[in-house]
Amino acid sequence: MSEMIVVVTITLLAVISPGPDFAMVTRNSLMLTRRAGVLTALGIGLGVTVHVSYTLLGIGLLISRSLWLFHSIKLVGAVYLVYLGIKMLRAQPAQQQAQATAASLSDWDALRTGFLTNVLNPKTTIFIVSLFMQAVRPDTPLPIQIGYGAFIALAHMAWFSLVALCFSADTVRARLLAARRRIDQTFGCLLVGFGALLAISSSK
Repeated sequence: MSEMIVVVTITLLAVISPGPDFAMVTRNSLMLTRRAGVLTALGIGLGVTVHVSYTLLGIGLLISRSLWLFHSIKLVGAVYLVYLGIKMLRAQPAQQQAQATAASLSDWDALRTGFLTNVLNPKTTIFIVSLFMQAVRPDTPLPIQIGYGAFIALAHMAWFSLVALCFSADTVRARLLAARRRIDQTFGCLLVGFGALLAISSSK
């Protein structure tokens, strides 16, 4: 029981901490549509299942002990975050462009954006690998470990879906859409900043 409490507590604290996932869901929910935000959240949950899967297979241990492999993953993730940030910074402020962007982001694109943002985030790799190595006992039955993984993924989906619902509410969007350009610039800078920090840390 104590193991379960530790897993649940650490997971909830990690999920609500701000990062690229939060920035992407918030931006898509606010600037685009509620559907885009929720699908981005679902994509993040699917990304988490990838981290859980390779951790349970033992590949997570290899990643944590192979510096070149871990730094390579961090560098790829950094490039992707910078790419997303630059796209936001270059977005046109006109209302027509906002409507065109919302229409052009398909369900698949929203899902893929959330998935890639999470699966290329080395912080999630560190979190899940460390959680299973430190909090979960080696003799814990595999079905229970899979259950922990499912909980982690569902917790991400639930939290970020809630974030999407909140930021896509009409009252919130009505107040903030007038500052669309500044919001895009803010989230763009955040993603570029996250990416730059990852790139710097991967070179050390």
